[in-house]
Amino acid sequence: MKQSDKIEVIVVGAGPAGLACAYTLAKAGVEVLVLERGEHPGAKNMFGGIFFSSIMEKFFPDFLSDAPWERFVGKRKFALLTGDSEMTFEMSPSTFNRPPFNHSFIAKRGQMDQWFAKKVEEAGASIIPNYCVRDFLYEHGKVVGITSGGDDDSFLADCIVCAEGANSLLTERAGMREKIGPDYRSIAVKENIRFTQSVIEDRFGVTGQQGAAYEYFGSSVKGLLGNGFIYTNRDSISVGVGFSINDFINLGNKKTPNDILDEFKAHPSIAPLVRGGETVEYMAHMIPSDGYTRLPKFYRDGLLIVGDAAGLINASFFHEGVNLAMASGIAAAETIIEARKQKDYSSENLSCYEDKLNASFILQDLKNSKNFLGFLKTHKAIINEYPAMMNDILVEYFTVSEKPKTMIKKEIFNRVRKTVNIPKMAGDMWGAWSNLI
Repeated sequence: MKQSDKIEVIVVGAGPAGLACAYTLAKAGVEVLVLERGEHPGAKNMFGGIFFSSIMEKFFPDFLSDAPWERFVGKRKFALLTGDSEMTFEMSPSTFNRPPFNHSFIAKRGQMDQWFAKKVEEAGASIIPNYCVRDFLYEHGKVVGITSGGDDDSFLADCIVCAEGANSLLTERAGMREKIGPDYRSIAVKENIRFTQSVIEDRFGVTGQQGAAYEYFGSSVKGLLGNGFIYTNRDSISVGVGFSINDFINLGNKKTPNDILDEFKAHPSIAPLVRGGETVEYMAHMIPSDGYTRLPKFYRDGLLIVGDAAGLINASFFHEGVNLAMASGIAAAETIIEARKQKDYSSENLSCYEDKLNASFILQDLKNSKNFLGFLKTHKAIINEYPAMMNDILVEYFTVSEKPKTMIKKEIFNRVRKTVNIPKMAGDMWGAWSNLI
């Protein structure tokens, strides 16, 4: 390799973070090469959820008419499953059902990433698929390039952006993060089940391009830290579960991830929604759950880390990832553009990337929810025992009988007092309010 062959910027990974970075750089006239491990952008990504589009719409004002989204999210439901019962909060605000549709769309990453990648190439960046980056190249401690294992398949660059995804071994090798372990990763498994559009509209109460996003907590994953979900595509639904890998390991190999998904689908509240469909796709994917206190180092000489590789996932009830990934990619690109003017890609000069993250909603939101997963890990009664107790109380209270309501309330109180440590429950509820909401 010759210095004359050096590329200005190499982006490792063609997901939302990497593509947003490459697009911003290319539009500024920077030479960019994107290296993607899959056959094409989006080929190895599992996504059956909500694409938060506010950042994408800044790139492409015609997003609504041009992008390959499935449905806008006009209806949201949050439910607690307990045994064979369900308690639900559902919302369908009028503002969510008219443009810009709360910037929330159900999408398939395989289609969305390819559409975005085409825009990136039109802006002037180059994308090479089927390229697996094995390691970074170093010179005097500075990252100066990447390699797939041999000199013939290596590239030099002024700056590298790592957008490798959740299982970012490159950041480990570069000493940017602690070793990835099961305590800080979740796994999501899902099926796409095909239906006619009319069945989806009737079954989920949606019309036209309107879609529904249902999220299920409580016993949806049978005691594991996680949840279930259903999202309506145009002619299919995405049904899945996500849960802590560490919790799953502690089951002792008694079940497979698919067993947990099947149990979720068999619940009396879920079974009618998936009945009669044809499963056309099955996939699984790892999700970061590092949290604010375990984020990696974001920069070093010649290198910036973005998106899932940087652990930038809001794993609270908001389940945001794509918008954080894209915002981090843009912040990295802006940092590189500033460094390019000075021809200085040192750690000191790239440190303003972290300043940009701190000043944005990205790290502010992660900091706000920093205790979310830790609190649930040590207070599992909130997702297991208390929902079941609440269900029993409501069923008993609203059961029609000739018993006076005052007597029913007294019986309920006495039963709760005998089975639950009320001061502890009050403390748990206060902790939930403080850390989860």
